[in-house]
Amino acid sequence: MPFDYQRDPEAIERQSFEQIRTLTDLSRFDPDQAQIAMRLVHTCGEPEIVEALHFSRHAMEAGLAAVEAQASILCDVEMVRHGLTRRLFGERPLCFLNDERIPALAKATGETRSMAALSLWEPYLPGSIVVIGNAPTALFRLLEHLETGGPRPALVIGMPVGFIGAAESKDALMAHGQALGVEWIALSGRRGGSALAAATLNALARVQQGIRW
Repeated sequence: MPFDYQRDPEAIERQSFEQIRTLTDLSRFDPDQAQIAMRLVHTCGEPEIVEALHFSRHAMEAGLAAVEAQASILCDVEMVRHGLTRRLFGERPLCFLNDERIPALAKATGETRSMAALSLWEPYLPGSIVVIGNAPTALFRLLEHLETGGPRPALVIGMPVGFIGAAESKDALMAHGQALGVEWIALSGRRGGSALAAATLNALARVQQGIRW
């Protein structure tokens, strides 16, 4: 039996973003922030996701400058790293979760591997973009690192997902991030995930290149 559906990839994307603009309340976002919001809706299919999307005061400015400077990109899990568009970032995204040193470090401290992996971030942290899409413990550990005067990234994309610590870690980022010297983009509540975190940085890079929907 014949199926009637859109086959043209450019038309699919164009029509998708036309619907997103119609269905989504973007009124509280500036034009650059709205590009991030629309990409998140496109990624998860839920216009309501934008109600949970928050930006620190200078998040877009800091993020765009870091993208332009080709800053280091640090990811909490491989799914985030693989979700970043290679054409935009090349081999710059880094993830140390599967580094051979991490299991022993995690066992020695009784902490998660995601927390242990941050011990290898320090040389890359100054002026970097941190993308956390899975592990609340990684976001908490990053905040602890900043609280003790550690090197500061330019931007933290905080979107860990889950029921234990996810909402709390993002609340902590939003409450204390600027006092700790970092700009941030976050999804409040339990929602988040690697795809949304990666989509945020992909959208930021497109804005930096002047590409808009």
